[in-house]
Amino acid sequence: MQAIRWAQQMRNYLIIMRREFYYMWQDRVLRYVLIIGPVLAILFFSYLYSFQNVTDIPSAVVDLDHSAQSRELIRQLSNAENLKIENYPETYKELESLIDQGIAAVGIVIPENYGQDIMSGKQTRILGIIDGSNMIYATNASSTLIQVTGMISAETGIKTMVGMGMNLQEATEAYQAIEFKEEAWYNPTLNYAYFLILALALNMWQQCCVMAAAVNIIGETGVKSWPQVKASGFSKWKFFLPKSLMHLIIFMALVLPIYYIGFVLVKLPLCCSFGSLMGFTLVFALAIHSMGTMMSSLTNNAVDSTRFGMIVALPSFILCGYTWPLESMPAVISKAAWILPQTWFFQGFNHMTFKGAEFHAMKGYYLGLLIITVVCYAVSMMATARSER
Repeated sequence: MQAIRWAQQMRNYLIIMRREFYYMWQDRVLRYVLIIGPVLAILFFSYLYSFQNVTDIPSAVVDLDHSAQSRELIRQLSNAENLKIENYPETYKELESLIDQGIAAVGIVIPENYGQDIMSGKQTRILGIIDGSNMIYATNASSTLIQVTGMISAETGIKTMVGMGMNLQEATEAYQAIEFKEEAWYNPTLNYAYFLILALALNMWQQCCVMAAAVNIIGETGVKSWPQVKASGFSKWKFFLPKSLMHLIIFMALVLPIYYIGFVLVKLPLCCSFGSLMGFTLVFALAIHSMGTMMSSLTNNAVDSTRFGMIVALPSFILCGYTWPLESMPAVISKAAWILPQTWFFQGFNHMTFKGAEFHAMKGYYLGLLIITVVCYAVSMMATARSER
């Protein structure tokens, strides 16, 4: 008899799961958002960041010296990968106009007597103007100008020492007494695409999942058919368990094409096993589903629940510390950000994909997501029970 009851219960669970799948699939808008949204997101972001690094920053040079040395400086600036010198205004005023109009993001002014000062070993000053309204351009242009001028300064200093009687080897060693060697680990080419594409697509995915979960409870209790469901003999626990399980199956199925496009087609770095990544993603899916379910239990209708889900899900990617370090946020916000499951996931996701972090290094992230899951589901159960009184 026990086996028969268990088999009947499993059939009932499958009926509820099929019912939930049918309802989600029948909602055409929800279907397109869940299936097409995240896939289009990763395809779009892959194409958007296909150049991988910021290069060819529009630049302009004002040469007030017109010497062989100034022409050599312009040549070296033109060879810099990040800069693309497109304009050569005659005056500072013309350069200012180009930057004001957005035609140039970087301006270099070579002063009069630049060549003469270089030849005589005097200190000279080059003016670099960077449009700070575009931080990506500004950061890359600044590092390029420092690199080029530093190289020219070193060459000039070495030539001066050679002119004073040192041989080239001694002059080079004396001028460069300290050699600075820079190594970028985990993303050696500092590739924007590696850092952003998958994270942006997963952000779209988690937003869609939260909005779908936001109608988990209110989508049932807020409609006229709910008394019929209760009259069927199902407890709320037995009813919402298979319903939530179907949500999780759908969420995990939707993330597979994102990972396939990212890791197989676009060849983004994956330093951990795919199984480990899927396990961590499943725990995150549980956490965001529990958060959406909690919102669903605390609101009076599905529209308000979905709106609340959007309010929380949309800014969470900014607050999670992935695009802006948590350490650079006000202390109150950086601490409050750990309430969000997105913070635990995207911080851990970065460690897994780039650094191949193993479970002992990831257990804190797993634990954080599981605690959020338990708390949110517990609140959902209490809120639903209270609303039924």
